[in-house]
Amino acid sequence: MDKEWIEVNIITSSEAVEAVSGLMYNTPVKGISIEDSADVEFKRKHPGDWDYFDEELLKIKEGAVIKGYYKDDEHFLEYIKYIKEGIEKLPEYGIDKGEGLVTYRTVNEEDWENNWKQYYKPTRIGKHIVIKPIWEEYEPLAEDLIIEMDPGMAFGTGTHETTRMCISSLEERVKPGMRIFDIGTGSGILALTAAKLGAAEVFGVDLDPVAVDSARSNVSYNKVDNVKILYGNLTEVVEGEADIVVANIIADVIIGMASSVIDLVKNKGYFICSGIIHAKREEVETALKTAGFYIDQVKTEGEWVCVIGRK
Repeated sequence: MDKEWIEVNIITSSEAVEAVSGLMYNTPVKGISIEDSADVEFKRKHPGDWDYFDEELLKIKEGAVIKGYYKDDEHFLEYIKYIKEGIEKLPEYGIDKGEGLVTYRTVNEEDWENNWKQYYKPTRIGKHIVIKPIWEEYEPLAEDLIIEMDPGMAFGTGTHETTRMCISSLEERVKPGMRIFDIGTGSGILALTAAKLGAAEVFGVDLDPVAVDSARSNVSYNKVDNVKILYGNLTEVVEGEADIVVANIIADVIIGMASSVIDLVKNKGYFICSGIIHAKREEVETALKTAGFYIDQVKTEGEWVCVIGRK
């Protein structure tokens, strides 16, 4: 039994990937893989931006398939009920749930590991950042900044639009010596990006203890001593101000935290936020302006928006 896992398979829309993944993160999921047709289409249109492209992913014609892996326990059916109910409510928040089909089956651990790793290859994001799974070989270019990652539960088969926009925004704004706060750090990818770009001190914060463990492992793989991963709410576990606060979460959380984030950002500093669908863009911009930011830049990619506020 120790070698068996339950694989939960969810068919949804590309737009709903972040929200559905978030539902799964609220259960004892041990790993998530994401096969997203939007990532496939982006890779097909931008072949020069990618070091690897798995032709098998072309089988995904539309939407996304999210697979989560669980150990069986007496509450498993409750997790499934929670996920299904959450998916059914997505349209209430303006998110297309797609097919919204949830199924599950028992798989062998070895089969899961082999299925998992075949999708993770070195991936270039932005100008200099390369995300490299720890088991893969990669010959870096002179200006590459390599981030070593174990996929853990927050790493998809292709990097999501929201992450790409946050990384490019950090590339444009991080300067040596800066202090950075990463809210909802997940795998730690944005915190590590800031560190690789020259930030002097980076704090990644998450309310999910599994994500905190994953991020701390990834920090150790990258041998950086200026990144601290903390469990809890940002305002409760960090002190002082940051040059940049970045949050790749969901619009409603960003709207709710804007008034408290303003006090954590230095004068002329930035609040980079994403995980925002187009329908929520105006609400997010209004919340940032009300809090005291002005809108420095808005980026869009696919169904997603990244809003950068400046104090």
